[in-house]
Amino acid sequence: MSRLPDFEGLAMFAKVAEERSFAAAARALGVSVATVSRGVSRLEERLGARLFNRTSRRLALTAFGRTLAENASRLYRDAEAMEHAAREQSSQPRGLIRLAVPMSFGLRWVAPLMPKFFRAYPEVSVDLHLSDEAVDLVGQGFDAALRISAQLDPSLVARRLCPVSRFIVAAPRYLERHGRPKHPRDLTGRDCLGYAYRARSDTWRFVNAAGQEESVVPTGRLRATNADALVPTVLAGLAIAELPEFMASEYLRDGRMEVLLKDWPLPAGGLYFVTPATGVRPAKVEALSAFFAEHLSKPTWRWPR
Repeated sequence: MSRLPDFEGLAMFAKVAEERSFAAAARALGVSVATVSRGVSRLEERLGARLFNRTSRRLALTAFGRTLAENASRLYRDAEAMEHAAREQSSQPRGLIRLAVPMSFGLRWVAPLMPKFFRAYPEVSVDLHLSDEAVDLVGQGFDAALRISAQLDPSLVARRLCPVSRFIVAAPRYLERHGRPKHPRDLTGRDCLGYAYRARSDTWRFVNAAGQEESVVPTGRLRATNADALVPTVLAGLAIAELPEFMASEYLRDGRMEVLLKDWPLPAGGLYFVTPATGVRPAKVEALSAFFAEHLSKPTWRWPR
């Protein structure tokens, strides 16, 4: 015998006890009389006792049935209430969203949007997980994530919000002291700062207009798990680094950094709103997806504008 309680049989029994009729219970449940009869019989067999005394004219609970009816009815009502609440939550944006976002991007561009989102959806709350480490959405129980990538996990459902470029940058004082590299090979032997959370390996892959490819493994005196930690060393004129567009544009605009190797760009990626592939998304997640699509699809940090 299965260890799982016979919830269906208990629900059918509760409805028959309430209606005092198999036919009335079947109509209320939207199933056939035979289905209700089989469900109650299966429950009686499982429990080892009769629940009803049946005659051609009368249906009455046994003494054992009366001891079970109240608890079965409560279970039925609780299940109805739980389903109703779940339907309400899935149709109206409400409840908690666990959202994973890269740290630098989240602090700069997501956190400032939260007040507007909360004003639009006062019944939704957000658990904002800020980390550059790629989280396992399903395994770690996240509802959604923002990902910046050129290649996504195909098991996720993704909505592309906007393109994101990556630049090799240096401060003007570095270029005055060490000269401007003209080819990716010119980076060999230079202080190039590394990023520890590269999806595969920390390698800069360049492609020019002719389709030629060059790869460089950055070697320098600083490697970090967050790109913001590389910025002070670059601004000090001590090194070269790769920075994402949403971070670099601030420094490119005011001249504190310059883009290197413009004829050898790094492959562009994109900003994506991703969710687990688990069927219909709740209304709260759909609302957040639409909100980000509205506010992040034409960002002010694109470079050049």
